Amino acid sequence: MFRNTMIAAVAASAVAVPAFAGAYTEAPADPVVATPAPVYTAGTDWTGGYVGAQLGYGNVDVNGVGEEDGAVYGVQGGYDYDFGTFVLGGEVDYVGAEDGILAGADLDSMTRIKLKAGYDAGPALIYGVIGAAYANTSAGDDNGMVYGVGADYMVNDTVSVGAEYLYHEFEDFNGSGTDIDAGTLAARVNYRF
Repeated sequence: MFRNTMIAAVAASAVAVPAFAGAYTEAPADPVVATPAPVYTAGTDWTGGYVGAQLGYGNVDVNGVGEEDGAVYGVQGGYDYDFGTFVLGGEVDYVGAEDGILAGADLDSMTRIKLKAGYDAGPALIYGVIGAAYANTSAGDDNGMVYGVGADYMVNDTVSVGAEYLYHEFEDFNGSGTDIDAGTLAARVNYRF
């Protein structure tokens, strides 16, 4: 009987051992690692050169003579460098005016050299300018000061549109003892490269 009990115990354990090993299950799948979505920063790099054209309105006040206004038009070229949220640049422009805009004389042309500093607001650039102006008139030529504000907006990677208001001061114009102040407001379009 002991022998039969032993044989039964060995047989039972031989059958039960695989049961203790556990049932067959698939190996767990590799964990899925979620990759973060790329972060899109809405910004525009204003670094580079540009050329463009402008069309606008000018008002000239000649101390002691009178005030005139009329159309102004011209071309500009410059370079901007984007430091992140701060943009620094320079520009040279050449503008003409319709006859009679300068009371008592004709303003033939004006050349301006401007330093620009502004804020990069993504597709918009808001800036201030300061610089020198050279006016060529039928009554003579002289140098003065120019300052103002402007804004540009990137339409696509190469074209920007904007507006600029500039105020000009010419003291003792051409030694005449007459001070001349002028304001211009112009719409601008630039090709950027």
